Amino acid sequence: MNSLILVGGGGHCKSVIEAAESAGYHILGVLDLPENAGKRILSAKVIGTDDDIPYYVDKASFVVTVGFITDPDIRIRLFNRIKESGGQLATVIASTAYVSKYATIGEGTVVLHQAFVNADAQIGKNVILNTATNIEHDAVIGDHCHISTGTMVNGACKIGDRCFIGSQSVLAHCISIGEDIIVSGGSFVRKTITEKGIYSGNPAVLKVKAL
Repeated sequence: MNSLILVGGGGHCKSVIEAAESAGYHILGVLDLPENAGKRILSAKVIGTDDDIPYYVDKASFVVTVGFITDPDIRIRLFNRIKESGGQLATVIASTAYVSKYATIGEGTVVLHQAFVNADAQIGKNVILNTATNIEHDAVIGDHCHISTGTMVNGACKIGDRCFIGSQSVLAHCISIGEDIIVSGGSFVRKTITEKGIYSGNPAVLKVKAL
């Protein structure tokens, strides 16, 4: 389907609208909070709430457009609700992004402008590859991650599910990041990290342990 329903009406929604329209999609509407009914977000109108997902499953594909900085739970809940309702998740790749024909991109993932995904990279489901991210050859990104603006994920790196990698961070070649980890913006991850929590610095070290 070439029409999209966007689920979530915040700032990330605006980025997805622009990327989706550049890729030739028609935005049928946005599902957001009840108090935002009728509001316009760029070219799109809020036409309902996530309770209306079942009504649109035969009319459009879906993209979750709620952002994720510290907690992916809302994105995951909406993704699962779409699937449970029988909806189809679109994969949106902005017109200025480059995705190798040898890479794989999971359903519901958005690749924003100037992002680069190299050969044999594997990107999971419901992932945000934000503006100007660079995902190098053989890298693996787990489900429900957000790789933020200008981040460099070098060759053969592995990032587990539900991770946030902050803007302008760099991951050294062949390192791994476990699940449910946040890397603050501008960090340099030089070696594999597995303990859940928030990491930052050069080199990135654990600053806040997960509860």
